Amino acid sequence: MTDRVLILGGRGRIGGSVARDLLTHTQAEIFITGRTPAQMQDNTSLQYMALDLAEVEKLRQAIASVNVVVHCAGPFHYRDANVLKICIEHGVNYVDVSDHRSFTIKALQYHEKAMAAGVTAVVNTGIFPGISNSMVRHDIEQFDIPEKIHLSYLVSGSGGAGITVMRTTFLGLQNPFEAWIDGRWQTVKPYSEREVVEFPSPYKRSGVYWFDMPETFTLPHAFPAVKTVITKFGSVPDFYNHLTWIAAHVFPKSWIKNPKGVEFLSHVSHAMTDFTDQFTGIGVAVRSEVTGQKNNQQAVYCSTLTHANTAAAAGCGTGSIVQFLLEGTLKKPGVWPVEEALPTDLFIKAVQSRGVTIQANWQ
Repeated sequence: MTDRVLILGGRGRIGGSVARDLLTHTQAEIFITGRTPAQMQDNTSLQYMALDLAEVEKLRQAIASVNVVVHCAGPFHYRDANVLKICIEHGVNYVDVSDHRSFTIKALQYHEKAMAAGVTAVVNTGIFPGISNSMVRHDIEQFDIPEKIHLSYLVSGSGGAGITVMRTTFLGLQNPFEAWIDGRWQTVKPYSEREVVEFPSPYKRSGVYWFDMPETFTLPHAFPAVKTVITKFGSVPDFYNHLTWIAAHVFPKSWIKNPKGVEFLSHVSHAMTDFTDQFTGIGVAVRSEVTGQKNNQQAVYCSTLTHANTAAAAGCGTGSIVQFLLEGTLKKPGVWPVEEALPTDLFIKAVQSRGVTIQANWQ
């Protein structure tokens, strides 16, 4: 019997990238959803279904008919975990591209129920979070005692992810957040403490800033020996960083806490990136740096990744998890962030099969 995968939000840039990855790497029949009808390309492995997440009975029926559900209908800041709940009720494995701590916290609360149902649910599986978390796991495993994680992300313009990435950025500026620093939770302001980090070509030295990501709190849980986890994000060209800093620190808070304000800023930013993407591209860079003890000496290990298309890179991260679930090579009942679900050997297999190169070395 042919495997069936349901991609919620499959008409978006990220969802579409996941669908393309699965068409390349699996034989699954893929159903993609959106809120409005659409004509699909002539591909018997890809079918379209009009579906709004608010249509709970229709959603329930769609989930009950597949092997894996992939939740790509972001932004996730205000999403509940109802899709995951229904998957657990029907014994269907679940994957998402969520990228906000509030949603991740809601999802992780279903861990025991997923375990009891034999459902493997993996959250935060895109590029960052996602591939980035698995890079950290690989780097952590090089140490006797890991002590500090420093994750840096860089996106060119829109990243090919459409207006959703703009919404996610501005929503991430709304509130201070808790970060694990020097063995205790400390409050950090979003888009603060600019740091210039060395990325691979073509990005070179670029500015990054504190940004609230799920891995800010999932990584300390996954690797309890670590005393500090830093997650910083930046944009190319650099003037976008300065505009985002102004939005975070100069604009009245009411602007970015108001949904209409977020929409206005997102649309203005998207119009700007439509122009600058022609010159900067839509790529992504990830840099994982781990500090710790190796053979009784202080050491630093660094891994880096670049990809020409941010949305396509997210498709690789999520698609590989779905592939392993369908093959049965990944089976771990419960709700897990990707760094706790995906072993390093499978992660390496995934990136190699997709032509994604990760450079890693001791500093």
